[in-house]
Amino acid sequence: MTKLHVLKVFVGEDGRGGNPLGVFLDAGAWDAEKRQRIATELGFSETVFVQDADRAEVRIHTPAVELPLAGHPLVGTSWLLRREGLDVPVLRPAAGEVPTWVDGDDTWISARPEWAPEFDMRQLPSPADVDAHPGAGPDEHLHVWSWEDESAGAVRVRVFPTRMGIAEDEATGAAAIRFGALVQRPVTIHQGVASRIVVQPGDDGTVAIGGQVEYVESREHFDA
Repeated sequence: MTKLHVLKVFVGEDGRGGNPLGVFLDAGAWDAEKRQRIATELGFSETVFVQDADRAEVRIHTPAVELPLAGHPLVGTSWLLRREGLDVPVLRPAAGEVPTWVDGDDTWISARPEWAPEFDMRQLPSPADVDAHPGAGPDEHLHVWSWEDESAGAVRVRVFPTRMGIAEDEATGAAAIRFGALVQRPVTIHQGVASRIVVQPGDDGTVAIGGQVEYVESREHFDA
């Protein structure tokens, strides 16, 4: 058996929301086929498989595909590795090196937008229109958004990455990275039920995203 750590990432200001994440800290011997099977069985929007904890080498799977980069898995894994006593200045997913740090209660990563999956980003007239959106078809990466308060940089978002095997994502860091590159200004995203993602575009073309993480539980997982 192997221990599965379950977290919530991008928890909202009121303690609600947060995207569930599964993390295996000792999965270096597992091949891609096994990782995908386990991620599909677990059903989290993403599951992280740490291949080398000291070097923070990780692989990320949705229920349907492996991703070279994803936001909430990297933020959550950075937080968890620090909780386990490891100094983590850089994460190493398949896409490349991703700097990570802590500022107050928020854990941050910074990455190049082109490393993230592309999304069909559609601005809607109001947050109410975002809330009322019916969702996406079976093979889309749909991101709908509206300003809650444009002057304050507050944004209402929902994301429907059905192509990844996810009907709706509670908090999507990769989409937040793409969105930061689109609007080129600091914003705070309120996504899903109650999740919060802080976004800060950099001068070098990267985009940083941050948020709060909570530990939910650990489970013994039969990995045969």
